[in-house]
Amino acid sequence: RDERNQSIIVSGESGAGKTVSAKYAMRYFATVSGSASEANVEEKVLASNPIMESIGNAKTTRNDNSSRFGKYIEIGFDKRYRIIGANMRTYLLEKSRVVFQAEEERNYHIFYQLCASAALPELKTLRLGNANYFHYTKQGGSPVIDGVDDAKEMVNTRQACTLLGISDSYQMAIFRILAGILHLGNVEFASRDSDSCTIPPKHEPLTIFCDLMGVEYEEMAHWLCHRKLATTTETYIKPISKLHAVNARDALAKHIYANLFNWIVDHVNKALHATVKQHSFIGVLDIYGFETFEINSFEQFCINYANEKLQQQFNMHVFKLEQEEYMKEQIPWTLIDFYDNQPCINLIEAKMGILDLLDEECKMPKGSDDTWAQKLYNTHLNKCALFEKPRLSNKAFIIKHFADKVEYQCEGFLEKNKDTVYEEQIKVLKSSKFKLLPELFQDEEKVLSPTSATPSGRVPLSRTAVKPAKARPGQASKEHKKTVGHQFRNSLHLLMETLNATTPHYVRCIKPNDFKFPFTFDEKRAVQQLRACGVLETIRISAAGFPSRWTYQEFFSRYRVLMKQRDVLSDRKQTCKNVLEKLILDKDKYQFGKTKIFFRAGQVAYLEKIRADKLRAACIRIQKTIRGWLMRKKYVRMRKAAITIQRYVRGYQARCYAKFLRRTRAAITIQKFQRMYVVRKRYQCMRAATIALQALLRGYMARNKYQMV
Repeated sequence: RDERNQSIIVSGESGAGKTVSAKYAMRYFATVSGSASEANVEEKVLASNPIMESIGNAKTTRNDNSSRFGKYIEIGFDKRYRIIGANMRTYLLEKSRVVFQAEEERNYHIFYQLCASAALPELKTLRLGNANYFHYTKQGGSPVIDGVDDAKEMVNTRQACTLLGISDSYQMAIFRILAGILHLGNVEFASRDSDSCTIPPKHEPLTIFCDLMGVEYEEMAHWLCHRKLATTTETYIKPISKLHAVNARDALAKHIYANLFNWIVDHVNKALHATVKQHSFIGVLDIYGFETFEINSFEQFCINYANEKLQQQFNMHVFKLEQEEYMKEQIPWTLIDFYDNQPCINLIEAKMGILDLLDEECKMPKGSDDTWAQKLYNTHLNKCALFEKPRLSNKAFIIKHFADKVEYQCEGFLEKNKDTVYEEQIKVLKSSKFKLLPELFQDEEKVLSPTSATPSGRVPLSRTAVKPAKARPGQASKEHKKTVGHQFRNSLHLLMETLNATTPHYVRCIKPNDFKFPFTFDEKRAVQQLRACGVLETIRISAAGFPSRWTYQEFFSRYRVLMKQRDVLSDRKQTCKNVLEKLILDKDKYQFGKTKIFFRAGQVAYLEKIRADKLRAACIRIQKTIRGWLMRKKYVRMRKAAITIQRYVRGYQARCYAKFLRRTRAAITIQKFQRMYVVRKRYQCMRAATIALQALLRGYMARNKYQMV
């Protein structure tokens, strides 16, 4: 109605129900809008859910189907508000889950779906087995989710892939790569000494990995245990220790999975791409919820940073901008205090903030998690009230987030922020004889040049949450050298710009308990969440404030139907005042600002009801008149038709009657002459007989008389 793009921001803690709420919203749009073509775009939009859940969701201690990435889906509509396409942006996939899961957690669902379907004839070449056989799927010790059939979910995933145009051959190629990752996780290293290691000859997991990936065994075995160092004058090959080899193996597995994830997202976007011009869109944001575990690392830091930004956007929209507008419009108002999380965001992203110090440490030749932790303590400890140091640790820090305090372990922050992998391993994979694998790495051509190697001999290959514009020659390397934290910060800024350019609607998901129990409600836990996300202050400002507002021209255009001609003045403001005083008797229910009219909750709905009733009455009158005219026209047409039919029927009946009369008269005439003929003939016979008798009698009498004489 207002010709504005909309956004639905679904937020809440991990396991509160954000993903399901987002799916319900998308299902609603797909159901009520319909498709603008015969391509069933709305079905494809819904089909993207099972695919993205299988490759991006996993079981955690807080949620059996936790989204381990963020996504913002723009559903495009044409001018008739029918779905014409969609586009998905993804944010920070949790790659570390591919190689490590905490106790009672699982890897991504797709791995367990593959293992559960290993007996299928088409998947036997992948040489899979039980999930407990693979290092990458057994670490959590919980390979099964209660009430979930992974084999059945695999069928749903494959059906969704088919609906989105991913052919059977590409599906099998995806499964080959995923199976290869599982076998890669089982590759073991034997130490030669403290600085070198080796892989046993004809090592079965590596043999299967190389067969599935279509690469040479010797090359891959060599580069898993060695790295190339380039100097200004020469290049030489250096063996690496067992620990570094295991880390390099895990980095390669994470990198393959991340690139495959991006490839699938791109393919889904191509399938959902609108073929006609988009008129408007509704965006649905389903992003990871606030998290705190026993051990919190870089992923939880980024996830909670994203939630801080979303909470700030909520505060800006609901509190700051709301109250500032009351002041600007000179509406009588008492300011309501609310928790402003801008200091926490400054601590994370401002100059010399946590992310800045992390990026700076990543550039240092001998940078480490420990030195970075010391820089954090020196910069922020006792200077920022939201930053604390744990009593018993020099390798961790605490941030007071809007939802809760979280202690982060510094170990692994630098490595995850760099997100690097050995370039020689990538080159081996790019030489694969299978089509899909080189496709995953084709965007890294320029990054893998010898001149782009970092001092560590590794190449940063961070994924980009939002695709950048095409770079000019020489820019690709610079783009890839951006750290994960830097890219994530940029992608969040772009997301905030998109959300601020639309009309936001908020869905707050409240988690009833922390134990995943059904029908169990923890009142204290629920109130804590309501306080943390500002819902209680929102209720206060909604009760005391004016949530609805119209400019005078908008109000006049919308409610002109409620005005009589004599009420319309040249001064729009005075016209609106006169009309409102008649329609809403309680003057506390609205306020007149300098450029807008402000309404308390429920008043616009009341005006809409009056307007709807007026339009309904007008519609009934129009319908009555139109229906009367139509019925009169129908009656005249039917009367004319009836008269015509009557005329023809009566003419036919008259002709039939005349014919009957003529036939009757003819019959009487025939009867008359027939009867006359019969009677005359009888008469003539009787006369002749009588005359004959008379002649005989008279002759007899005459003879007798003669004889007597």
